[in-house]
Amino acid sequence: MLSPHLDERQRRLMMGAEARILGHGGIRAVARAAKVSEATVRKGVDELEAGEAPLGRVRRPHGGRKRAVDLDPGLRPALLALVEPDERGDPVSPLRWTVKSTRNLAAALTHQGHRVSADTVGDLLREEGFSLQAGAKTIEGKQHPDRDAQFRYINERAREHMVGGQPVISVDTKKKELVGDYKNAGHQWRPAREPVRVKTHDFLDRQGPGKAIPYGIYDIAANTGWVGVGTDHDTAAFAVASIRRWWQARGRHDYPAATSLLITADAGGSNGYRTRAWKTELAALAVETGLDITVCHMPPGTSKWNKIEHRLFSHISMNWRGRPLTSHDVIVNSIAATTTRTGLKVHAELDPGTYDTGIKVTDNDIDALPMHRHRFHGDWNYTLHPQPRDTTSAAKNLRSAGGPSPQPCPGCLRNPELTGMPEPALDELVGQLGQKLDELRE
Repeated sequence: MLSPHLDERQRRLMMGAEARILGHGGIRAVARAAKVSEATVRKGVDELEAGEAPLGRVRRPHGGRKRAVDLDPGLRPALLALVEPDERGDPVSPLRWTVKSTRNLAAALTHQGHRVSADTVGDLLREEGFSLQAGAKTIEGKQHPDRDAQFRYINERAREHMVGGQPVISVDTKKKELVGDYKNAGHQWRPAREPVRVKTHDFLDRQGPGKAIPYGIYDIAANTGWVGVGTDHDTAAFAVASIRRWWQARGRHDYPAATSLLITADAGGSNGYRTRAWKTELAALAVETGLDITVCHMPPGTSKWNKIEHRLFSHISMNWRGRPLTSHDVIVNSIAATTTRTGLKVHAELDPGTYDTGIKVTDNDIDALPMHRHRFHGDWNYTLHPQPRDTTSAAKNLRSAGGPSPQPCPGCLRNPELTGMPEPALDELVGQLGQKLDELRE
C-alpha cells in the first residue's frame, strides 16, 4: 500500500529498514515480499548503515503554521513587561503579588489580547535568556568599615601561629537538631515506594529526647574536626567545655610544644565577642592549660565565612541528609563517620552535662581577667593569659634593683595608631596649628 507513493530511493530505504528489523534472513524475506531483487534490498541496507544525507524537505521553505510571536509582534514586548523585576515593572501589574509561572503569564497575556500557551511562554523566556532561579544568599547586612581589615588581621595571626607550630582552630555551634522521627532534608537510596516514615509536623516532643546541640572545633592545619553534642543549653560554658575536651583528647597530643592557641569564632552566639561568660570561661581554660589563648572574631554579619562552616559542618549535613536523627547515638555516629576525599577526620562524643543560663558576669570580673586587648579592634581581638600581668609590681622591682625609673615617651604620642593619621599629615597639622597659636599669643 505504501510503495506506490514512494520514489525509488524511498522504497529502497524502506525495504532496507524492514530487512534490518527482521535480522538474519531479512534481506531475502523482504525481497520476496516486495518482489524485487535481493541486491536492491541489500543496497538499501548499505545506504542506511553508511549514514547518507537525509532525503531533504518535502514541505516548501517557510511552510507550516506560523509561530505565535511572528503572528503577534506585540507578544514579546508584553511578556517582557510582565517579567520585569518588581522595582522596574508595572506597579499595577496583576502578577506583582503572585508567582510568575508560565501558566499565570500565559493567562495574563491572554487577558491583554495575546492568545498564547504556557509552553510558548516558556520557549520565549528561554530565548530571552530567562531561567528559573532561586534567591542567592549574598547580602550580609550592613558591612562594618573594618570588615576586610579584620579578615586580613585574622589571616596574619593564623599564619603566624601555624608557622610557629601553634594550633589554630575554628569554632562554632551547628544548627540545633530535633531528635526523633522528624524529616531531615535531602534524599537517600532506598527500595522503591518505601520511604522512611516520619512525623508530619516538626513540633518538639517534650516527652521525647529533645534537641541536640553540636558544637564543633575544626583544626585548620591538621584538617580534623571535633564535635561535642550537647543536650542542655548552648552557653559559653558548654562551648569552652567542648574546647577543653578537644585539647585534652587531641590538642595537647598533636601540639606537645604548644604555648599558645588561636581561636577564630563568630561575632555572636555562645562564643560572641560581647559574651562576658565566654571570656571568663576561656580565662579559666588558659590557667588550666598554661596557654596564651588568642581569640579573633569574624566581623558582624560574616559568620558563613568561618572556616568550620564549609570545612566541617557542610560535610556533616551532607553525610546525614535524608536520614531521620532518631537518637543522640545516631547523631554522634553520623558525625563521626563523616569523611572527605581530602582526608577530613571527625571525632564526636555526647556531652550529657547541664549548663545553667542567666549567669551574671560583672564589670569587676571582666576587669580582673588577665586579658590583653589588641591594638587593632580590641573588642574583636584579645588574648587571655594563664597568669595576670602585674606591671605595677614589675616597675617596683625594677626600681628596687637600682634600675632607671620609667620615663615618659613623648614620641609615642605620634604613633599613627593613636593619632589616626600618618606622621607627615600630623606634622602638617601641627605646623598649621602652631601658626594660629602664635597669632593668638600676640
